[in-house]
Amino acid sequence: MNEAFHDSGHDSSHDNKHTAHGLGLDPVEPDWPALREAEVAALLERYPGLGGVQAIAWHSPRPFSAAARVAVGDSQVIVKRHHHSVRQPTWLDEEHRFVQHLHQRGAPVTPPLRDRDGQSAVGLGDWTYEVLPLGQGEDLYRDALSWSPFASSAHARAAGVALGELHRAAEGHAAGTRQTPVLVANLQLFSQPDPLRAIAAQAERQPQLALSLARRDWQRDITETLLPFHRAVQPRLAAQAPLWTHNDWHASNLLWQGDKVASVLDFGLADRTFALFDLATAIERNCIPWLDLQPGARLEVDHDALLALLDGYGSIRPLGRDELLTLADLLPLVHADFALSELVYFESLVGSNASGDLAYAYLVEHARWFQQHEGAELLEQLRQQARRA
Repeated sequence: MNEAFHDSGHDSSHDNKHTAHGLGLDPVEPDWPALREAEVAALLERYPGLGGVQAIAWHSPRPFSAAARVAVGDSQVIVKRHHHSVRQPTWLDEEHRFVQHLHQRGAPVTPPLRDRDGQSAVGLGDWTYEVLPLGQGEDLYRDALSWSPFASSAHARAAGVALGELHRAAEGHAAGTRQTPVLVANLQLFSQPDPLRAIAAQAERQPQLALSLARRDWQRDITETLLPFHRAVQPRLAAQAPLWTHNDWHASNLLWQGDKVASVLDFGLADRTFALFDLATAIERNCIPWLDLQPGARLEVDHDALLALLDGYGSIRPLGRDELLTLADLLPLVHADFALSELVYFESLVGSNASGDLAYAYLVEHARWFQQHEGAELLEQLRQQARRA
């Protein structure tokens, strides 16, 4: 979900019009109304010791929720508000328990604050709220869109190291898969022996998904673009140890101290998957400039960042031949379940068919790209790494 925050910089609460990041390069209307001072003040009365609200210092442009940095007393906090159709308190609690586990294992994360009733996810009317302390470090990528590159290979390597360390800390968190039906990243559908049947069964349980799919020739599109990659990776999936993972490992979800990762933010897409799913997501999020994907355009993959990311991760959790081959087979599929979830979010919960069309293009065209020259070249680079491992 890419909610990144810091404690200095531009104060957009005074802007004439608050905008958000969309699925393209241009800012868009936010999906949800911005947080207001009276609303925040009423919420924070539930949190003893914070002090009164001084001001809303900054509104996040990140999508899927409303979030802001709020000055309270002599400190600052982050307030996030989710619509109950996206996150109910029990669904958000699952994420919070994972973050607490990581914190107890020494990971650089910021567990949410608890209110006077001991709740970290607060349901009020149609909304679910969470309040978080500021993370340590500088938010160098605060305004970066998803799929923006690392600023340097040093950052890419540090992100790989931090991801490997997070996976070590995540071990032992034995919770099952998340209950939330939307905006969570996993491989539940495309890990099945027959993804088409799995998607059809999901659509029977989720009428909103059925409505979105009915507008499209989804079986043909998925058969042509995703199933060839599914056939390659499916035999490898049984060997993957289940692990709760971040699933949105982008530079904008990390705070920095020099060339080191100081804090990890935003576990909104976290779920029980496996380590290589998270690593493949990190490659997909940071090394491929998807926002430049246009007919006839060449995507300049950041190969140096890819190698640095793998080197950093491998210094903590070594990557052998089988792991690298699995990454190559998995990478074209890692986005697919989330893209279907986004489709439901945009078309049924937000009511934007235009954004739904972009989400569907994200599902199909990203996979199609891996069948073409630049994408195939990237997969071959991973296979060459495997042969040298």
